[in-house]
Amino acid sequence: MERLTGVIRPYAWGSRHALATLQGRPVPSEGPEAEFWLGAHPGDPSALDRGRLDELIAADPVGVLGGEPAAEFGPRLPFLLKVLAAEEPLSLQAHPDAARAAARYAEGNVNYVDDQHKPEILVALAPFETLCGFRDPAVTADLLAGVPALEGVVKLLRAGDLHGAVEFLLTAPSALVAEVLAGGLPAEQRALVGHLAERYPGDLGALVALLLNHVVLEPGQAIFMPAGNLHAYIRGMGVELMAASDNVLRGGLTPKRVDVPELLEVLSFEALADPVVRSVPVSAGLEVWPVPVREFALYRATVADTPVELDAPGPRIILCTSGRMTANGLELARGEAGFAAATEGPIVMTGHGEAYLAAIAQ
Repeated sequence: MERLTGVIRPYAWGSRHALATLQGRPVPSEGPEAEFWLGAHPGDPSALDRGRLDELIAADPVGVLGGEPAAEFGPRLPFLLKVLAAEEPLSLQAHPDAARAAARYAEGNVNYVDDQHKPEILVALAPFETLCGFRDPAVTADLLAGVPALEGVVKLLRAGDLHGAVEFLLTAPSALVAEVLAGGLPAEQRALVGHLAERYPGDLGALVALLLNHVVLEPGQAIFMPAGNLHAYIRGMGVELMAASDNVLRGGLTPKRVDVPELLEVLSFEALADPVVRSVPVSAGLEVWPVPVREFALYRATVADTPVELDAPGPRIILCTSGRMTANGLELARGEAGFAAATEGPIVMTGHGEAYLAAIAQ
C-alpha cells in the first residue's frame, strides 16, 4: 500500500469549508474547492511517492492493474474516485452510453472528449441535495397543473411524453422562468426553481428540474447515474465513484457549452421510481453499493475493534473519511488516501474510523 496524493479542483460552485475540514487544513480555504480527485485520469492524475499514477500504469499496466483488467480496459485505471463539495448548484447533465461515446468521439463531435462512458455513483457524507432521474410524469403533471404558464408541459406529461416536455422547456423563451415563478407552483417546487434561478437567472434548466426526482440524501445513502440519467447536484458533500471519463452533455444551470439536440439524443426518458441506492453487507465491517457497472465497485469499511478485510482483485484506492486507521501498514488519517496495485493482495484495515474503497467490480 502506497500513499496517494490527490488533486483539488477549484470550480466556482465548490465549498470553502468541506474539503479543508476533511483534510484538516485552515477554514475557510482561500477559494472554492469543489472536487478532490483520486485516480489516474489525465485531466488531473494523482501521485505516489515514486511518480504520477498514470505514468506508472503506462509503464507497467499488468503489474499495476493486473492481467485481466489490463486486457479488458487497456493501460488505464478504469475508475476515478472523487469527493464532491457543492456549495452551489452544478449543471443539469447526463452522460452517454459506451457505444455512443465511442462513435461520437471517432466522428470528432465537439461534445465528446474521450471514447468512454461515464456511469457514476455518489454516496452522501453529509446531507446532499440532488436531482436524479425523471419523476413519474403523471405525478409531475398533478404538481404543475396549477401553473398557467406550464399548461403545454402538463398536457405532454399527461400523455406520458417526457421527451416532449423536456424539449418544450429547454427550447422555450427564457422569460418562461419568471412566468412560472410568478404563481401557481407548490411551495417546495417554487423554492427549488427560485434557488436555481437565483444562481442562473433565466436558465431554462431551472424549469426542467421540475420534472426530476428531488432527493436529499442522508449520510450513507447513494444515487446511481447510469447512461442517459438526467441529474444535477444542488448542494452537499459526498464520495463519488465513476468510470474514468469526462463526457458530459449539459442542458443548463451552467456557463459551459449546452447542446440541447445532443442531450435529447442521450437521455433516457423512463421514469425512475426510486433513485436511492442502498448498500448491502459483504462481510463484518464491509458493505458495497451494488450497481451494474464493470469498471468499478464502491465499498465502505467501518473499522472498530477487529480488522476489516477487502479481498478484491486489481487496483484499489482507499480514502479515510473519519478517524485513523492502518491499511496494509500504511497509516491513514481523515482525508488521506492510499493505492494498492494488483500485486498487493487483500487490504486489511485496523484502527478506528471509516473508509471508502474503490475497486474493479468482481
